[in-house]
Amino acid sequence: MDLDYTPADDAFRAEIRAWLEANLPQAMRDKVLNHKRLSRDDIANWHKLLGKKGWSAPAWPAEWGGPGWTEAQRHIWDAECGRIGAPPVLPFGVSMVAPVLMKYGNEAQKRRYLPRILSGEDWWCQGYSEPGSGSDLASLRTRAVREGDHYVVNGQKTWTTLGQHADMMFCLVRTDPAAKKQEGISFLLIDMKTPGITVRPIITLDEDHEVNEVFFEDVKVPVENLVGDENRGWTYAKYLLGHERTGIARVGASNRELAFLKGVALRQKKHGRPLLEDPVFAARVAAVEIELMALEVTAERVIASASNGRGPGPEASMLKIKGTEIQQALTELMVDAVGPLAAPFDPAFLEGEHDHAAGGDDDAAPLAAYYFNYRKTSIYGGSNEIQKNIISQMILGI
Repeated sequence: MDLDYTPADDAFRAEIRAWLEANLPQAMRDKVLNHKRLSRDDIANWHKLLGKKGWSAPAWPAEWGGPGWTEAQRHIWDAECGRIGAPPVLPFGVSMVAPVLMKYGNEAQKRRYLPRILSGEDWWCQGYSEPGSGSDLASLRTRAVREGDHYVVNGQKTWTTLGQHADMMFCLVRTDPAAKKQEGISFLLIDMKTPGITVRPIITLDEDHEVNEVFFEDVKVPVENLVGDENRGWTYAKYLLGHERTGIARVGASNRELAFLKGVALRQKKHGRPLLEDPVFAARVAAVEIELMALEVTAERVIASASNGRGPGPEASMLKIKGTEIQQALTELMVDAVGPLAAPFDPAFLEGEHDHAAGGDDDAAPLAAYYFNYRKTSIYGGSNEIQKNIISQMILGI
């Protein structure tokens, strides 16, 4: 099944494009297009701007404040945001915990949290991975013991993206240590201001503070913050990961980066001619472009097949694998295109503190950091090796 675009969809694309051109702040757009770092305020302000328009949660049904868009319209929205260089809407609230709450949360949880996610009032982070429990997530050891009307949580999470800014965390905890690994896990919503929570930065190879380790020491979480049933959290976690992996494909953003790569390769010279005319380099670019075209068609088919309301299935693993491989290939080609100009990078320039890069080439200056950062994409959301196991088991029956 493919997406069928109608004249109404074409009109919708024109509307989206015109609104983005008129309302996306140029400073934010420049940061995205030039691979500079977005601040907390950039991300929060863009979310709030979209929230006022009613577009901060494209996949949400109208009953919870979403636009009620069709699958085709959502795909158009992603493509146009990618094309123009719009900042991403953080997925943790809108695309990850919100679908879980809609499907498994109680009415009080939906009424409390969904409007705050939609407006951007609450910034969410994800409490899944632990030291020793990444791809083997079911081996997690963070404990939650019920004491009256609270759970008392002790343990550690790691690689918590932007946790230093978060108001809330959705967290997997072990509530029955005697059960089999997947059967003793629960899904808790934790206020990050609760006493006993410590957030420590992890500075990555690109000299950025994007991820953190989070420690819980006798943290009291109200029982009302349990989503669904105790010890059923693994079911909810798998549902959430399906939504995460579908979004990781980032087709629209990769199309934009492909255009950026071609522009760089046209400006760079080899033997006096544009690098993009070099047969070997041109063949590498063409190979990635073909893979990206195939990914886009596959993504459209997956989106179309989800029109019956089912959550993403194992096909999401296919999108995750190919999407992240393409993202990594694009960053590698960018670095190769500029050669030694990519070697140094200036963190102050990436943060927007300098107008021009220390090395004198503003296109090249962020590319090493960009390349390093994208090494993670084949690991987060479940490593690509694990995704291949999912495909072999759930699709091929091996």
